[in-house]
Amino acid sequence: MLLKGSCHCGAVHFEVESPHPYPFNRCYCSVCRKTAGSGGYAINLGAQSESLKVEGREHITVYHAIIDGEISPAERHFCKHCATTLWVWDPRWPELVHPFASAIDTELPIPPERTHLMLAYKPEWVEVDVRGPDTCVYGYPKESIAEWHERLGLVS
Repeated sequence: MLLKGSCHCGAVHFEVESPHPYPFNRCYCSVCRKTAGSGGYAINLGAQSESLKVEGREHITVYHAIIDGEISPAERHFCKHCATTLWVWDPRWPELVHPFASAIDTELPIPPERTHLMLAYKPEWVEVDVRGPDTCVYGYPKESIAEWHERLGLVS
């Protein structure tokens, strides 16, 4: 699926091909929550980095989080004018890029279930409804984004 996204002020527009366009994984880690979260979590999608096309790249800046006292190699791209978080790219997995669902302008499919990642880091005010098909994961996901899509027959 071709995903098109932009920042709030319109300085940056991007598109990327995503075999995994379902916004199912809510991350409550302090980095995602504080840099891109709304509702106490952020949602990242999976996409193919070689397909990423950007207009307005000069308006983008990159943040490297400090995790356990170390600078993370992961690059969190955001608009330097309006601070919209756009995507994460990590050189450890160069074939992937993870756009934030909040930056996507294309209609996204409704996921048949959701996972909750890094719940140990969520603030007390955040309520997590785990009724129905949602799966709580307190550490890292038990399956990859690709495995989740395959299990549910959502491979595109």
